[in-house]
Amino acid sequence: MAQELLENCYLIDLDQPLRGFRRFISSWLVRRRGKTVLVDPGPRSTITRLHDELDKLGVDRIDAVLITHIHLDHVGGLGFLLHRHPETKVFCKPTSVRHLVDPSKLWAASKKALGDLADAYGSVEPCREDVFVAPETVMEEGLFEIIDTPGHASHHRCYKMDDILFVGEAAGVYYPREEGIYLRLASPAPFFYDVYRSSLLRIASLDVSHLCFGHYGHSDEPAAILDTALRQVDCWVSITKRHMESKSKPVEDEVFEDILKEDKAMSLFDGLPEDIQERERFFAKKSIRGIC
Repeated sequence: MAQELLENCYLIDLDQPLRGFRRFISSWLVRRRGKTVLVDPGPRSTITRLHDELDKLGVDRIDAVLITHIHLDHVGGLGFLLHRHPETKVFCKPTSVRHLVDPSKLWAASKKALGDLADAYGSVEPCREDVFVAPETVMEEGLFEIIDTPGHASHHRCYKMDDILFVGEAAGVYYPREEGIYLRLASPAPFFYDVYRSSLLRIASLDVSHLCFGHYGHSDEPAAILDTALRQVDCWVSITKRHMESKSKPVEDEVFEDILKEDKAMSLFDGLPEDIQERERFFAKKSIRGIC
């Protein structure tokens, strides 16, 4: 399902056929200045759904795809999308291109990190090398700005279009709640605290009115979100280090329980649907392992 959350800016749900994997993965479609831009096509497993939603929106041409980072849930469907839209140009970190042209190492690393979840997301189709272009091509037209944010991953970047920032996972995982902010740190290994924090500070300095998340949804309170994200990373690192100092190896369940007690951004966890709680607990433990 596609929702127009901002003018000519659509969130496209890419729910997975897995328990709790709803309102979690999305793609963004933006129409600006006569151009149609897609941010993160999502995994291979939902590329047919993405095509269907694009058809409903009347999209017959995609001028550019913007890749925030090359994890499977954000980029796995790219090669398959390009079969249908061969004219599309792709923007990603230059060092990522080789892994999308020949995804064998990307797939092997994903299998090691995600196990069976990698199979659920699906394989990666190789992309033609000529679809990748230098960022100056579009930046000269003023369509978007690129902000390198290597905190979540070394290949992560955000994209600013007017007053909208497509933030990927640079500020973690967001879940829209009427009661307030639910935010969860996303820190897969290898995690570098200073790099993660400096990426947050970089995007906090931008003049934007809206944050569009890869996971999940939209917020019109960027200052509050980013302030929360900064306090959150400090909190998680402090708690994890405290456990590491008292034991040879921290117990993830114990660390997580302390996080629920001390991280205000996680205070709404108990109010999440049960299946979403299971998903969030699973990924939170992966983030704790990343910090360790």
